Amino acid sequence: MSETRKLLNDELERLSTDRFRESEKTPLVIVLDNVRSLNNVGSIFRSADAYRVEKIYLCGITAQPPHREIRKTALGATESISWEYVENTIEVIQKLNSSGYQTCAIEQAERSENLFHFSPKLNSKVAIVLGNEVNGVLQEVVDACDTVIELDQYGTKHSLNIAVCAGIVIYDIFNKISPLR
Repeated sequence: MSETRKLLNDELERLSTDRFRESEKTPLVIVLDNVRSLNNVGSIFRSADAYRVEKIYLCGITAQPPHREIRKTALGATESISWEYVENTIEVIQKLNSSGYQTCAIEQAERSENLFHFSPKLNSKVAIVLGNEVNGVLQEVVDACDTVIELDQYGTKHSLNIAVCAGIVIYDIFNKISPLR
């Protein structure tokens, strides 16, 4: 077996926070609807940074930076990713819909579309909505979205951890719409 040397952090040629803020972004917005876990919020910030997501909206009971528990998993991504707190998730969805975003609830629902088969509208901007760890995305929020995307699962549990789910969806949509790839 050949030896493969791991790269050092300074060999990865990552952007500085200032250059990141000025750089081109993936036309993807994340909306967190009443997410309870601060560690999940931080992890989602970190995944959003990895794929240059445009913005994160924190809604309802979702905690906001700065917070020690968010910082622990975000590892500085709260400084690079643009974010905003809006109490009412429906207001955010309406704003995104009127701004030309294709809004997608990530949820298990009737007539949901499998993520693998999801094809964003041509030249579209996409917003994904992820919900509470126990109750998911509120029904009224699901109703306000353009579509519902579901990740197929084959085990005994009813859902994935929200941060894991977010990472999968962000990566998949990045590969479908990002000008950076």
